[in-house]
Formats: sequence, structure tokens, C-alpha cells
Amino acid sequence: MLNKAKTLKNYKLSCVDGEIGKVKEFYFDDHFWAIRYLIVNTGNWLTGRQVIISPYALGDVNKEDESITINLTKNQIENSPSLYNDEPISRQYEEDYYKYYEWPVYWGGPNMWGTYGLSPRIESGQDQEKLMGSPQVNEQWENHLHMASDVIGYDIQATDGTIGHVEDFIIDDKTLAIRYLIIDTKNWLPGKKVLISPKWIERVSWDESKVFINLLRESIKQSPEYTDESILTRDYETGLYNHYNQQGYWIDEHESNEHFL
Repeated sequence: MLNKAKTLKNYKLSCVDGEIGKVKEFYFDDHFWAIRYLIVNTGNWLTGRQVIISPYALGDVNKEDESITINLTKNQIENSPSLYNDEPISRQYEEDYYKYYEWPVYWGGPNMWGTYGLSPRIESGQDQEKLMGSPQVNEQWENHLHMASDVIGYDIQATDGTIGHVEDFIIDDKTLAIRYLIIDTKNWLPGKKVLISPKWIERVSWDESKVFINLLRESIKQSPEYTDESILTRDYETGLYNHYNQQGYWIDEHESNEHFL
């Protein structure tokens, strides 16, 4: 299911033994454009610490109750490696974090979630060095983590000029992939919002606060409109990708999965 990032913020997070807080923010990486961690607002619990939850621990997303289940206990979270408020996430911290939970690292292979996928079957006592991925892959991987809110408001730079700004992300709650950026073009196309896939992004300039995309302004102007009431069916998505003469992500991912079987 596809959800706006702003919709998921403030969802309750329920552990095996009780509620731990609400979704405050997301860390994503701008290489695969995937959510890597949920940042938790824990209230008066674990004050002074930045509590992050990997998608490996996520269970069901319940839109009616506005809640997400977490397959961890409070004790596990409390004893996890400490990360203080406003402290950036380093690669060393991530390695300690994944070793603590005995999860495979997401940078351990060529796919969005490494070698083992987002729902790996981890055998008890499995060699942790293997879960950490090959040294060669680790050396090549750079830390691309950013807060989702950092990109909100960034200008969208088409190949022939500015066309709008980033309003929100649309997230796939099964894979935690960022499927689309919602672009508000009201300063150029009054009242119209459109969707842009991260696949069409050339680069992000963090210094200039701009997202550069490999599309023409006129093509974006003529793209299917997105509204807050829009239902993102596969037909809608297919129409969007057909407009840009692009192959859908669902086809790319199916072909990729077949290649690695």
C-alpha cells in the first residue's frame, strides 16, 4: 500500500509489550530512495536519546487505528546502542545497531535491502560477519542518510528550468521504498500537483536545496494530476509511467528478483 509520509507521522508504535511512542520522522537514503529508519517520539521514555527503528522490526500498518506494530520488546529497544538527540547516524553506529539486533545490513548486497531482503529468515546463531555483508560491498557503500523533512520545500529543477517544490513523499509500506515525490507546482501551474519517481532524479544538491530531474517542464505540465483525493491504483501509476515513456518500478523489481533467484 502507498502512503504519504505525512500521513504516517504521529502513527502510534506498539511493541510486543506495549506502546513506545509515535512516529516523529524518517531517515532515508538518496541512493536507493528507501526509508532506513523511523525516528520515534518516545515522550518521557528514554529522554535524551534518539530512538530509531529499522524497517526489519516493522509489522502491520493499520490505517484505521493509525498504528504500526513493532516486533521488538521495550527492553530490547532500551538496551540497544545509544544515539543521543541530534547526533548524526554514523556507519559505525549502524554496524553496532545491526550487530545488536542480529539483522543483516541493508548495504550488504546489490538490492535495496541488501542480500537477504526486508524479511529475511535469520537462523539462530548465524555467523554475524556474514550478515554484515562482504567487505568489498561495505567499502564501496557510502552513507547517504538524510531526514525526510530536509528535502521538503526543495525546488525541482527540470532540464529547462524550475517547475515546483517537494511537498511530501509517497512510501510503499511493504518495501519502505519511496515511490514518488509529491511536487507542488502552484507557482508555475496554479493549483496543480504532480508525482515524480526517484528513478527520474539526476541528483540532489544539498547546498542549493534543489532536486534535479531529467525531464522537461512541458512534459511535467502535461503529466497526470495528483490530488490529496487521488487513489494510487496500478492503472494510475501505469498511466504516469506511460506518459514519461518509462517502465514501471514493479516491472524493474520483478525482473531484478528473477535475476537473483
